Amino acid sequence: MGFGVGIVLLVLGAILVTGAVDLPASVDDVVATTTVGWILIPAGALGIVPGLIATRSRSHTTVVEERRDV
Repeated sequence: MGFGVGIVLLVLGAILVTGAVDLPASVDDVVATTTVGWILIPAGALGIVPGLIATRSRSHTTVVEERRDV
């Protein structure tokens, strides 16, 4: 997972927790949307962390240029 998937999971989790979107009664009867939302929020945060670590490790690379006089 990268930044995009992590952000999408965070946003979907926040939408489900706050109830910003009214879902049909058939969905609310089967799925505990608040619980699913609380599960998606940490999953999204955990999805963003590896992307941050990978970006940080890429920014600390060193380029060595060697010149040889012939």
